[in-house]
Amino acid sequence: MKSVAVVSVNPEAPKFKTEYINEAVENWTKHFDNKQGGMNRAPKFMMPNNYHFLMRYAFQNKNENITKFVDNTLTKMAFGGVYDQVGGGFSRYSVDKKWHVPHFEKMLYDNGQLVSLYADAYLITKKELYKDVVIETLEFIERELTDNNGAFYSSLDADSLTASGALEEGAFYVWTKDNLKLILKEDFDLFSNYYNVNNYGFWEHENYILIRNKTDENFIKKDNILLETLKTKKAKWHALLLTEREKRKRPRLDDKILTSWNALMLKGYVDAYRVIKDKKYLDIAIKNGQFLLNNQLKKDGSLYHNYKDGKSSINGFLEDYATTIDAFMALYEITLDDKWLNTAKALTDYCFDAFFNDTNKMFYFTSNKDEQLVTKTIEYRDNVIPASNSMFAKNLFRLSHYFDNEYYLKTATAMLNNVKPEIKDYGSGYSNWLDLMLNYTEPFYEVAIVGSQYKNKIEELNTHYIPNKVIVGSQKDSKLPLLENRYIENETLIYICINKACNLPVSEVEKAINLINYN
Repeated sequence: MKSVAVVSVNPEAPKFKTEYINEAVENWTKHFDNKQGGMNRAPKFMMPNNYHFLMRYAFQNKNENITKFVDNTLTKMAFGGVYDQVGGGFSRYSVDKKWHVPHFEKMLYDNGQLVSLYADAYLITKKELYKDVVIETLEFIERELTDNNGAFYSSLDADSLTASGALEEGAFYVWTKDNLKLILKEDFDLFSNYYNVNNYGFWEHENYILIRNKTDENFIKKDNILLETLKTKKAKWHALLLTEREKRKRPRLDDKILTSWNALMLKGYVDAYRVIKDKKYLDIAIKNGQFLLNNQLKKDGSLYHNYKDGKSSINGFLEDYATTIDAFMALYEITLDDKWLNTAKALTDYCFDAFFNDTNKMFYFTSNKDEQLVTKTIEYRDNVIPASNSMFAKNLFRLSHYFDNEYYLKTATAMLNNVKPEIKDYGSGYSNWLDLMLNYTEPFYEVAIVGSQYKNKIEELNTHYIPNKVIVGSQKDSKLPLLENRYIENETLIYICINKACNLPVSEVEKAINLINYN
């Protein structure tokens, strides 16, 4: 077998500077569509990791222009036809620049990441629109892409049958004026103003794709109605249209269950719970995590990639490990159940045995347990899903803090350094690497909470957006390095540390937040 590694070792010592990230972002801004949001081209993909990084970068650097750009992008996406205004959830991409006409396929991996993105956006901005997107998208996932066993299906097709029996893209989702008038009756005029059943929202063949172009606040001023009245009417419209839509032939379902895409959706549920606090989201996340443990984790510590018709198959790819490790760390930080963190570490150690290229410190996409391929690829450029190597490097960075593991940190640092020469001129293809670089250029906090009230303290802590931290916690003594010898009876204490150097513990969350500052 000829093994091809496409990433060279960077001979220069690792140096990660804020100025470098600023330059990468500055180069990137030349491609922004500051009017409609997203990149200045069509088709437009959502690229959730791009905006997750830019949102964090803007927040930590107090950059108002980038903040406005991200906010405008997320608003326009949520207003667009690319977002299902009736049933929640996002289609794969928009064919035009205003996010209006989607490629109607709905993918699990997009929606999982977009839930995480909009949850954090809501945490920062408190915009009800973003909260609505999270809630409605998860309602769609639960209604249409969830198996009884807690696993998530892969996608819904773009095409479905029309009333006359022809297979047509978008047939399930579009509306004619006559159709809407029949359903909405006296509310049609208000509805058509709100969702642009006019030239702006027209698609083709008398069909309209619902799209918004005003905030609720601006709309009620123009149409002179109360906000509460509009909210009540919207709920009624959605219920009516959803009921009507269910009479149509449904798009075909791809019911295979992929480990990596399930992990992305699991993380979405954890992030939604972290921000919105709906216990149902946590229950669904834990059930899905348990499904992955019971069905996709083999006895030898490796993962399966696929599950269908009750059978697990195909050896996992690096993406399956990287996403599952990330999701399990997120689940640990909410539940503080050690099994999630310990499984994340065990999966990481397995990858060093089965995927690691010791020469360039990167990880192959396929395991050495698989058939020997002619070439073995190293996936490191971020796309609609971040690259498996960028996810893995971020995981290693975080795990190095949980477990005080120098080798993990050295590997993450070497990986980032190897990719660094390519990043500056093409930020959108390396947004997850740039996100990791922020962990080096800004302070990174270890938050340790010990005592009987640890879960309450974490819930309160999570009302703040703090992207540069790991959380560990326990009710009593623990063997985790950050928790050892920290338990004091009848107290719940919060330790804020940087590289294991800790401030004196505090008992109030607000005091802990004051110890974390971004300057």
